[in-house]
Amino acid sequence: MRVRLAIGDFAKMTHLSIKALRHYHDVGLLAPAEVDPATGYRFYRPEQVWTAQVIRRLRDLGMPLDEIRAVLGATGVPARNDVLAAHLRRMVSQLAATQSIVDSLRSLLDRPPAPITVEYRSVGPVRALAVSGTVSAPELDDWWDAAFRELDGRLAADGTRPAGPRCALYSPEYFALDTGGEVTAYVPVDSEVAGGGRARMLDVPAAELAVAVHAGSFADLDRTYGLLGTHVAEREIGIDGPIREHYLVTAYDTEDESRYLTEVGWPIFQTRP
Repeated sequence: MRVRLAIGDFAKMTHLSIKALRHYHDVGLLAPAEVDPATGYRFYRPEQVWTAQVIRRLRDLGMPLDEIRAVLGATGVPARNDVLAAHLRRMVSQLAATQSIVDSLRSLLDRPPAPITVEYRSVGPVRALAVSGTVSAPELDDWWDAAFRELDGRLAADGTRPAGPRCALYSPEYFALDTGGEVTAYVPVDSEVAGGGRARMLDVPAAELAVAVHAGSFADLDRTYGLLGTHVAEREIGIDGPIREHYLVTAYDTEDESRYLTEVGWPIFQTRP
């Protein structure tokens, strides 16, 4: 005898709510075995319980619906495992990021900020290979990584060595607006490099900067911003313009975040002729 399970019973058996089951039907993830044409009632088969339970566990792991669909539609174990492994790698990365934030919060609560050394620096114009885009804060990490990988790829293809560390310009709008603002990732070069993709040659203008060095994870970078900004504000020397970051040591150089070194440059009035 063919067994039909009403959606309420199926919800009890799978621990998926009726609302969730209806949504999964609407998006084509888990269609009921039958839909009564007169009433619209959904009915399921016992063999669908396993599928629903897999979906629930994958959703508990935060897997997007498109990837769950790929897992369920995989034609073999290797293809299915590839999708699962990719998601697990992202979870590990997210856990590491969460741990970094927790460590940063503990440091913020337990220890007062250490004083910083501020240097006034005149920087001349720089010729650079650059990638620019409108970026919001939640998008920055992925955008930053992709931009510098693209720049590194263009430099390698051209056979050109960087003339300085990786750098970035952050417009005032990036910090002020939820929608973000222009960010420019760039690498100084001594010769012209053929553009490609988003990469273009750029003249980075000269500037007067108050510079402080941040040691450690990017999760704590705002503490250096706070101290440097306070230094500038107390002396009333700040001007409008992009913040500059010079990445002296990053994940490209070491896996130990405590060894990261980042110069933060705050635009100020001219300090020398």
